[in-house]
Amino acid sequence: MKRAPFLILETGQPVPSLRRYGRFPHWIRVAAGLEQADIVVVNVAQGEALPERDRFAAAIVTGSAAFVTDRAEWSERCADWLREAAHEGMPLFGICYGHQLLAHALGGEVDYNPAGRESGTIVLDLEPPAAEDPLFAGLPARFPAHATHLQTVLRAPAGATVLARSTQDNCHAFRWGQNTWGVQFHPEFATHHMRGYVRARADCIARHGGCARTVVRQVTAAPLARQLLRRFVRHARHAPVH
Repeated sequence: MKRAPFLILETGQPVPSLRRYGRFPHWIRVAAGLEQADIVVVNVAQGEALPERDRFAAAIVTGSAAFVTDRAEWSERCADWLREAAHEGMPLFGICYGHQLLAHALGGEVDYNPAGRESGTIVLDLEPPAAEDPLFAGLPARFPAHATHLQTVLRAPAGATVLARSTQDNCHAFRWGQNTWGVQFHPEFATHHMRGYVRARADCIARHGGCARTVVRQVTAAPLARQLLRRFVRHARHAPVH
C-alpha cells in the first residue's frame, strides 16, 4: 500500500546566489530523507491552489523573504488553511516564515525582532518542556542551528509550548497541540546554504551591527537541528489519522 505523501507549501525562493542548489522544497526533502515520490509541492506564493488535506500525511511550510506582517493575500489564505489543518490534528511543521505563519494563524504575534537580525550558526537553548516533546526529546540542552531572519514570533499562540530559544529570540521553536511545530531556525540548511545567506545579507547584517565575514567564519555544521525534519517525518507517519 502506497503511503500518503508529504505536502510542502512553498512560500518563497532562495536568494539568487543559491538557486543553483534548487528550491527550498528540494533542500527540505533531502534533509528530511524523503524521496521525490514522497512529496507534493504547492507554490502558494505564486498563487497555486491549496489542496484537500486528507490526501497528505503532513504538511511542511518553507521559509521566505516575505514578511508575515505584510498580510499578503496568498499568505493569509495559507494561514486560514493551516489554522483549519492544525485544529483537525494534521501534522504540521513550519520553518522560519512557516514558523511565523503558523504562530500568526493560531493567534500568536509576529513582528520585527527588537534584537535585530539574527544570522549564521546560532546556539539553541532548549526549554524544560522539550525533554518531553516528540521531536526534541533526547537532544542536548544546547546545540547549534542555522538562522537568518528579521521578523520573529514575539508571542506564541495561546496554549503553545515554547521549546527553544537563543540569545536573540525567545521563541525559536514551539509546539501547539500534539502535531503542530514551528521552528525559527532552518533545519534544512547545510553549511554552504548558511554561508551563502550570510554573504547575501551582508549589508543588512552590517546595518544591525554585525560583520558578515566574522559570521561566515563562525558557520559550523548543525546535524542535531537537521535531525528534526527526519523526526517529524517519523512522527507524522505514526500519528493517528486526522
